[in-house]
Amino acid sequence: MIIGKSVTRVDAFDKVTGRTKYTDDLCEKNALVSKIYHSTIANGVVKSIDTSEAEKIPGVVKVVTCFDVPKYYFPTAGHPWSTDPSHQDVADRLLLTDRVRFYGDDVAAVIAENEVAAKQAISALKVEYEEYPFVLDPQEAMKEEAPLLHEKYTNNILGHSSIRKGNLEEAIKEPGLIKVEQWYDTPIVQHCHIENHICFASAENGKITVVSSTQIPHIVRRVVGQALGIPWGSVRIVKPYIGGGFGNKQDALYEPLCAYLSTAVGGRLVKLDVTREETFVSNRTRHAIRSHITSWVRPDGTFAARKLECYSNQGAYASHGHGIAAKGMGAFPQLYPCENVECDAYTVFTNMPVAGAMRGYGIPQAMFPVESQTDDIALAIGMDPVEFRRKNLMPVGYVDAFSKNENYSDTFNQCMDKGKAYIDYDRKIKEYANQTGPVRKGVGCAVFWYNTAVWPISLESSSCRMVMNQDGSIQVQLGETEIGQGADTAFGQMAADTLGVPMEMVHVVSCQDTDVTPFGTGSYASRQTYVGGFAIKQTALLLKERVLKYAHELTRMPVFNLDIRDGKIVRTTDGRELLTLGELATEALYSMSNSQHLTSESTYQIKSNAYSFGCCFAEVEVDIPMCKVKLVDIINVHDCGTLINPALAEAQVHGGMSMGIGYALSEQLLIDEKTGRTLNDNLLDYKLSTTMDHPHLEAQFVENGEPTSAYGTKSLGEPPACPVAPAIRNAILNATGVQMYKIPMTSQELFKRFKEEGLI
Repeated sequence: MIIGKSVTRVDAFDKVTGRTKYTDDLCEKNALVSKIYHSTIANGVVKSIDTSEAEKIPGVVKVVTCFDVPKYYFPTAGHPWSTDPSHQDVADRLLLTDRVRFYGDDVAAVIAENEVAAKQAISALKVEYEEYPFVLDPQEAMKEEAPLLHEKYTNNILGHSSIRKGNLEEAIKEPGLIKVEQWYDTPIVQHCHIENHICFASAENGKITVVSSTQIPHIVRRVVGQALGIPWGSVRIVKPYIGGGFGNKQDALYEPLCAYLSTAVGGRLVKLDVTREETFVSNRTRHAIRSHITSWVRPDGTFAARKLECYSNQGAYASHGHGIAAKGMGAFPQLYPCENVECDAYTVFTNMPVAGAMRGYGIPQAMFPVESQTDDIALAIGMDPVEFRRKNLMPVGYVDAFSKNENYSDTFNQCMDKGKAYIDYDRKIKEYANQTGPVRKGVGCAVFWYNTAVWPISLESSSCRMVMNQDGSIQVQLGETEIGQGADTAFGQMAADTLGVPMEMVHVVSCQDTDVTPFGTGSYASRQTYVGGFAIKQTALLLKERVLKYAHELTRMPVFNLDIRDGKIVRTTDGRELLTLGELATEALYSMSNSQHLTSESTYQIKSNAYSFGCCFAEVEVDIPMCKVKLVDIINVHDCGTLINPALAEAQVHGGMSMGIGYALSEQLLIDEKTGRTLNDNLLDYKLSTTMDHPHLEAQFVENGEPTSAYGTKSLGEPPACPVAPAIRNAILNATGVQMYKIPMTSQELFKRFKEEGLI
């Protein structure tokens, strides 16, 4: 069994020695350079663009403006497209636009022989605008008098969904109920992957090839075709190794524009390399979501009724749109089931940078208010927060009516038991109960719920191809992408385990090419091992069947008495090794009497989903007069099913915890309320969490194999980022008694809060 072992990553050596080729490494040095002119107003119309001075600059090849590009509206979100119109994303983008909707919108582009000339030409463009009033707050944008960003969306509401269960109005009449009500805010943050978005494009023989740092090559192929109004088969997308994405590269960012710019100069090679500042402003961000939760609780700690309203700040364009807020809202009645629930989620256009997918896809924004109020309720009724959770969390046997997900195991209690033991929760709760003085300590926890993949909301399928080489080794190809998380290693382990060969005999093709790679929708939704596993297992069994059938021809043994073990054909009745796979493969390819190319390929459409659960416990030290929080200790405990590779799983958790720490304590994209301009669009002013801000990151696991899964797996990539911020917030509450409803809080806001609470 290779599953469950911490084998070395298949890409480890090349990455640590610098041999791995990323997108920029593959671009020829003679490529033309493209730069984008971004709007300097937040809302309005481009009246004219004077390109004359830019065109005079030596080295400038062409200037393309919003008035030159084709008017094919296209979606950018990396959702699986389907033939059902209700499962297609909002097509509201143009390659370049004269209708500006945020400070940083794409207005024009320059193609030059070098970067210096391109930058000079951008600076030389003279743009005349008709400027409109703008709106940055979603609730303000919903008002009748607010400026309208998209004509067909009344009150700027991109989407509204609701949940109604039971009878809330009757339920809250029950005598003796305790009402807990509060607003909670989460900030705008950016993904901050190491490699900025980059792509280059050229045309040859009637086909446009785009090489791009993308999570979704097959989806980008379709979007480029839609944006340029050309057949999708005329587009080829190549995805090399990626330096991180975290959801930002789950959109078609600039691949359509880059492809068009190549056609504008006769198919010549054009590179579009996005700066860090552009990544912050003109790529994607995480939605800021404001939530209002009201809970009516009985004195015994059970819920009588609950109500949720949440307002998601979408920014200027739809991107992934309402799916984020809707998913977060969907978690609310599932995490803590209640008989009487009302929920409303609104996604609202504003003149802000565009929000899209980011690690957790709405659940970090949902878990902060939900788990913050969990502690607020426990404080209000005088119950220990962990015990309150045990009393109300999703029970074993719970089935969600929509997804059909079922909670098969007592995971929540198992995870919390491990977290409590590590953080020494019971002792510290008592020790920190009656603190005085300016510096105080506290412990807090938070739990989370997460789905695996996207069924039944969207199409979910995966394809796999396996080819036996002359030496008996196996080449494995999938459309699901390696983006730094270790997916190719897990894929190799699953294939090796099913085929019965050593790991070193499996070669996973890491880089996707839509002309040759089997169809797959890419890396998102924590779907890789779950969804890809179905296709891998099915394809491996098909190949194994073919191999054993050929082995029958060579050995005269019946197929049902043959197996592949450790790369050898074995007779199962007595365990005798009859021949190696290498010997069989050589004979199959070069036989004068029965030559065969042993391959298999299949597609598996997945019509199931799976719950993933876990928790976070954090300990903090709060210097009240200094308004300073120090994270002392932290643990995440996850049930992601059967671990394929424990070392990779731990690395995933560490990365997610780091993102959660920054989300809780320091990260926030700041927008100038007077102009709509992003103020901290760089890694100096944007306070990204670093190793200097981290204590030891403890990751532990509970393994409850998922019965619907091909290999017992369920989601892990995104869940580690979900519970950290509320756990830290709750630890601060435990230390100070101060309920903070907004993250991250500025020093001034924290000072004001502590002063209001009489602590300073």
